[in-house]
Amino acid sequence: MCKELYRKLKETYPEKIYEGHVENGNELYLDVNPDKILEISTNVNIVLGFPLVSMFASDERNLSNKFAIYYVFAYREKSSLLILKTTIDGKEPTIKSISNTVHAAASYEREIKDLFGIIPVGHPDSRELVFHNNWPDGIYPLRKDYPSNYRPEFVKREQNFKKIKGEGVYEIPVGPVHAGIIEPGHFRFSVAGEPIINLEAQLYFVHKGIEKMCEGESIERCLYVSERISGDETYSNSLVYCQAVEKIANIKIPERAEFTRVIFAELERLTSHLGDLGGICVDVAYLFAASQFKMMRIWAYQIADLLCGMRFLRSVNKLGGVRKDFIAGKELNLVKLLNRMKSELEDTVNIIKSNSMFTDRVENTGILQSNIALDLNAVGPAGRASGMCHDVRKSHPYGAYKQLQFKMPRHSYGDVNCRMNVKIEECFESIDLILQAIHLMPNGKILEPVHSVEPYKFAFGMTESPRGENIHWVMTGENDTIFRYKIRTPSFCNWPALCHAVQGNIVPDFPLINKSFNLSYAGNDL
Repeated sequence: MCKELYRKLKETYPEKIYEGHVENGNELYLDVNPDKILEISTNVNIVLGFPLVSMFASDERNLSNKFAIYYVFAYREKSSLLILKTTIDGKEPTIKSISNTVHAAASYEREIKDLFGIIPVGHPDSRELVFHNNWPDGIYPLRKDYPSNYRPEFVKREQNFKKIKGEGVYEIPVGPVHAGIIEPGHFRFSVAGEPIINLEAQLYFVHKGIEKMCEGESIERCLYVSERISGDETYSNSLVYCQAVEKIANIKIPERAEFTRVIFAELERLTSHLGDLGGICVDVAYLFAASQFKMMRIWAYQIADLLCGMRFLRSVNKLGGVRKDFIAGKELNLVKLLNRMKSELEDTVNIIKSNSMFTDRVENTGILQSNIALDLNAVGPAGRASGMCHDVRKSHPYGAYKQLQFKMPRHSYGDVNCRMNVKIEECFESIDLILQAIHLMPNGKILEPVHSVEPYKFAFGMTESPRGENIHWVMTGENDTIFRYKIRTPSFCNWPALCHAVQGNIVPDFPLINKSFNLSYAGNDL
């Protein structure tokens, strides 16, 4: 299928696509003339209907004397990725912006500008994204000649926010320090009377330099780093990293390890969704339901303790499989605990759905319109609540998911109620998936060790994390090290979507809308 797509695009753009090659079975890389990247990417996105799922730069000047930019589009119907690669000179790097036609590219291009100094000419919003008002000009930390231990002298300059003008319009700044024990983020509301007419979120207060940190490090050490990108997506991030490295090493992991990975991935999803549902109930002062979901989340933590002794599910994955046989001998206890949770969840859901006051708070609140969700590539429950029929477990099936049966919840109205219902339905599906995996679990080994990888090979890993599509790209270096590690968690796609969803609502509803998305600061502020 990749070869057929290459032939079609090559015929359409015979002099604009230089060459193409397929990697890892379903990744089609096309080298494209940088002057034509706007035309080709627009065609791929709008005419072919392939969403932009990631975009990143790589400093490859020591390999080709150029910067490389990768535009990653998903061919979901055929479980493939189309990657347009263009290279540009390193002296005065500029690239044509595609954001005016491929709207999902806007944040990616701003990120590349900050971290690599590559200017997206024609971008509708040239302000900084990652850097704030204290970062000096002309210093780009993801260039290879930037020492990882260098700490620049900070400067002070004015931070620019969008100004919404009009009679009766005023601003409400919130954060970056909040009353709760949460990570920092600044939210600037423009309000006319009570309704919100614009929200601008300023993030990256906890930017950690993870991608820079991994450069030159061993593939084994970077596995531990991937587990620490975002605490409540520990397992999903380590799994997607393992997928990419295993592809590069051409390793087929044992079938028992694949089923074990499904159990832990669904346990993480179940734990995350129960926490979200409890948080929604807290924000509408429905304390009985909040206590119920909190109790069930504790039960999920007890399952994690039974299996691996770690509620964050760290040190479960290992390159080539899983670290030990975590399931053996625990099947009966696991089934008993899951059936108890399923019964309690059914009762709780029936109670909250019969409460008209609760329903009144969540219906018609925080609507993310379907066309905006499509333009921004909203992913996970947020996307599926707005009519986006996409789940990586189905469109890019991985591991044992190919052998399991489950339904993909889908709603279309895009309000808090729809996002809540998607997560409720996914909780039941996660329980059933774990039970299926236990029933079908084959015997055998759980690890096929990865001893070494070839230098300058690359691959994508993709998982469906609790928040949605999670996609990482790994390029190896010399001596089993990492040359470039690009991380794109679902929160990066969904933060802009949240800013649209709050428009027209009142400020007191923001915590409820925000909780229904439940986005990660750490997973965004890499």
